[in-house]
Parts: sequence; C-alpha cells; structure tokens
Amino acid sequence: MARLSCHAAAHMTRARPFAAIILAAGKGTRMKSDVHKVLHPIAGRAMLDHLLGIVDTLAPARKIVVVGAGREQVQALVEARGGELVVQDRQLGTAHAVRQAEANLAGFEGDVLILYGDVPLIEAETMAHMLTRLNAPDSPAAVVVGFRPADPQAYGRILAAPDGTIEKMVEYKDATPQERAVDLCNSGLMAARAEDLFALLARVGNDNAAGEYYLPDVVMLAGRDGRKSAVIEAEPWEMAGVNSRAELALVEAEWQRRRRLEAMADGVTLVAPDTVWFAHDTRIGRDTVIEPNVVFGPGVTIGERVTVKAFSHIEGAVIAAGAQVGPYARLRPGADIGEDARIGNFVEVKKAKLGKGAKANHLAYLGDAEIGAGANIGAGTITCNYDGFFKYRTVIGDGAFIGSNSALVAPVTIGDGALVGAGSVITRDVQPDAVALGRGVQTEKPGGAKRFRTAMAAKKEKTS
Repeated sequence: MARLSCHAAAHMTRARPFAAIILAAGKGTRMKSDVHKVLHPIAGRAMLDHLLGIVDTLAPARKIVVVGAGREQVQALVEARGGELVVQDRQLGTAHAVRQAEANLAGFEGDVLILYGDVPLIEAETMAHMLTRLNAPDSPAAVVVGFRPADPQAYGRILAAPDGTIEKMVEYKDATPQERAVDLCNSGLMAARAEDLFALLARVGNDNAAGEYYLPDVVMLAGRDGRKSAVIEAEPWEMAGVNSRAELALVEAEWQRRRRLEAMADGVTLVAPDTVWFAHDTRIGRDTVIEPNVVFGPGVTIGERVTVKAFSHIEGAVIAAGAQVGPYARLRPGADIGEDARIGNFVEVKKAKLGKGAKANHLAYLGDAEIGAGANIGAGTITCNYDGFFKYRTVIGDGAFIGSNSALVAPVTIGDGALVGAGSVITRDVQPDAVALGRGVQTEKPGGAKRFRTAMAAKKEKTS
C-alpha cells in the first residue's frame, strides 16, 4: 500500500480542508474504571491525546469529539487541543454518533475523517491515505479502512473487488457463514465529503440484529445511488482498539515494541529491549546505552554517549552527553545532569542541576540544588530541602568535596573548592576552599564497654 509522508499529505490536502470527528461516547464498562476510557494512558499519554496529536500533524480545519457520559473529564483536554465537544445523550450506534457533529459542521465544505478515541495507534500516513483516496479521480463516495487480523473475531466484514471497490459491508451479527469467512475486516474508520456524509447518514435505518444505526450503512446507501466506495488496508496493529484493561496492556506493548525498534534504528543500544519502557516523548541521542529494566516517565531528554544502567527510573529529566546514570538511580522532574556527570546506585535527584563532571556515586538525595562542575558528593549525603512547609535551595560550588553521610541544611551554600568532613551537619554557608566540620566531639572512656557489659549481665541475672 503506497503511503505519503505527513508533510506531503498535509500539503496535498490544503486545497480541500478536512475535519476530524472522533467518536468517544462508549461507556467503557469493561474497563471497570471511574476514569473515562479514552483518558487511560498509553506511554504516559491519554489515548485521546495520542490521537488528537496525530490528527494535528495533518493540519485539520476542525476537530470534533463526540462523548456520552464523562464530558467533564475530557473537556479540558479537547479544548486544550483546539477541539470541540458534542454529546451523544443516547448511544444508538456509530451512525447516530457521527450525526451529533452535523450541526457543528453546518456549511463546512471539505472532507471528514471519522476516527475512534479508543483506537490510538493509527498513523498519520493512514489518515493521509484515506483523504488522498477519497479525492482520487474515481471520486468514491466513502473510503473505509480495512485490515486483516490474525483472528477476525466478531468484526464486520468487507467484501471488495480486486481494485478495492467495496461490493458489500456487513456487520458480523448480520453476516452469513460465507461472509464471515472473509478475512478483510472493517475498522470503522471512514472518510467522506461532508455534503455526502450527512445526507447519507440521514437515510440510515436501524433494521438490523442490534437495532442500531450503523455507520457502514452509508456505503451501501451510496451504492444504491450508483456511487462506489473504496477500501484501503492498514496494518492490524494500527486498528487495535481498547475496551478492557487487558486490551490496554496489549496496545501499550505494541506501542513500546515499535518505539524500541525506532530507538535502535536511531543508534541507541538497548541491551534487553523488552525490559525498557519509554514515555510518549522520550528523546535519546545516538550511541547511548540503555541497560535492562529502565523506565522512562514523560519529559526525558538524553544526549549522546550516555549510559543508563539497570533498574533506573527517569522522569522529567535532562541528561547531557557522556553522563552515566545508575544502576538503581531515580531522576525526578527537574533533574539536570551535566556533561560527563555521574549519578550512581540509589541516588535520587529532584529539581537539581549537576555541572560537568560532577559525581554522586551512591546513596544520596539531591533535591532543590545546584552542584558545580567537578564536585564530588559522598555516600549518604542529603540536601535537607524541606522544613515541613517550604522548600529551600542548596548550592555546592565547583570542585567542592562533600564527605560521606553529610546533611546540608538548606538554604546553604558550599563555596568552590570547599571540603565538608564526613558525618557533618552543615547549617551555615561555607566559604570557598574552606574545610567545614559539623560533628559532635568524640570522647573515649577506657574500659567502659567491659564495665557496661558486666553490669548489664548482673542485672539480667537478678531478673531471670
């Protein structure tokens, strides 16, 4: 199947605008959730947001989302994306759902893409192909997306001629055994001209096994008028829908599988690909190595030649070229790891910037801090950034050395080249190149341990 780039597709459709109608009125009862089905995330991003983002790459004139219950949950997302929301009060079928957008598109002279909010993996190229085929010289009344799943299950079937002209579309419930044997299935996605679509929808009836108004009926109605419709084929994974938690997991797995392949094609080494989980916006430079069991939350950008060691969790962080993170590291939002810096095992970084070559190799918490180039943070060091009410900042200068098991009570500044002795509690600023010690005085009582043990043993004997 020939495909177009997103840029080329957008260019070709500028002369004729298009609107996207996204159906999201399903109740989602199988999800067993208080959260609207289309808001459940794939790779840390709501399914509906995935779909709206893909539509946006083709520069639509309008975006209309049809919802049933749960309008208040999706409204903010739709409006933030520049879309419109309409409500289908009663779920009477897909044709009825699309008709809810008719008033919004009154007078619209363009094409209409009909998509589904719980089918988030469709690619922009497939949408572009729908529009291109709709505007081909033979001018089909509608274009339907078909696919050939390994198990056709209860999908509606498409009977098509070798040239893609649709001869018949039938819902599984209404299909004969011979029709059910056909493996070309109807995804439900469709493209049509606005003036054709709503005129045909007005003629759709509900004389079928389910008593619903089916969108595919517009194809057969157009056929009765002597107008042909066409099918294009998409990959089965693009048409994967989400109606349950199990299906959500399957779609997540497919998204991750494709993202891992993309990362490796771009020059990233994934030591154990199936154990690495990306977010929707993860960006990684070439020659970076990701070891097993690494999880990326949203908002991560990684430079070139970085090593992320096993069992690290990274979210909202920037990691510069040549840095090393992990194993068992946690980078939280606002972490900014400089070039050639080192974050080691069981180190947590939050809203803190490490300069070039700075090191925190093990067992540290660095929050609300700025750590200079070449600074060395010893094991067990913490920046005490919170007093129960407010957050405070710690500044550690270039080349400073913080001894193990130190507590830096913010707000505090450690000057360039300063040295903080191990086990110190630092509550005041330390001047550059100074040595700071904040320990209790060590005392020793010769023979004291032996006397203590003798006394306690005697006490225990009396009470036994």
